[in-house]
Amino acid sequence: MKRLCVFCGSNVGARQVYRDAALALGKEMARREIGLVYGAGNVGLMGVIANAMLEVGGDVIGVIPEHLVVKEVEHRGLTELRVVKTMHERKALMADLASGFIALPGGFGTYDEFCEIVTWAQLGLHQKPCGMLNVAGFFDAMLAMFDHATQEGFIRPDHRAMLRVASDTHALLDEMETYRAPVVEKWITRSDV
Repeated sequence: MKRLCVFCGSNVGARQVYRDAALALGKEMARREIGLVYGAGNVGLMGVIANAMLEVGGDVIGVIPEHLVVKEVEHRGLTELRVVKTMHERKALMADLASGFIALPGGFGTYDEFCEIVTWAQLGLHQKPCGMLNVAGFFDAMLAMFDHATQEGFIRPDHRAMLRVASDTHALLDEMETYRAPVVEKWITRSDV
């Protein structure tokens, strides 16, 4: 795996455990020589993971739209900083640069980016692993919602199974490195309509 795109908060959250997880993930990715692609912020968990990697010589590419350069305080010490025009361009470029995707705790932006990339996997637009680092049960409610949607017939079980979830950095990265996308010929058929 060459690079992982990490979606995470522009805030550090209310508990130290979130900062610690971002720090541990960054250091372990660098140790495994996996580069980071992320939203280019120098604040919040974004700044924590980027700085953790940079401190140990990791490769970090930040992608940020012009209108967020001031709001998210772009990181100026990255290996590479790419400024794009729109959020859509940001997501597309981050997806192109990455070999897989991980969600750390965050807010609406994290959910938006991660759910969109999982949707792209569901539609067969990529076969890259999508994982959630479930720090201190942060994603439990979201995972319960995904399970409920699966039980109610809105998410196919094979699509739900695409998500890699772990509470441990090493376990999640191991799963990401061995992931094989399911072969799904069609995600919906005429008989489903």
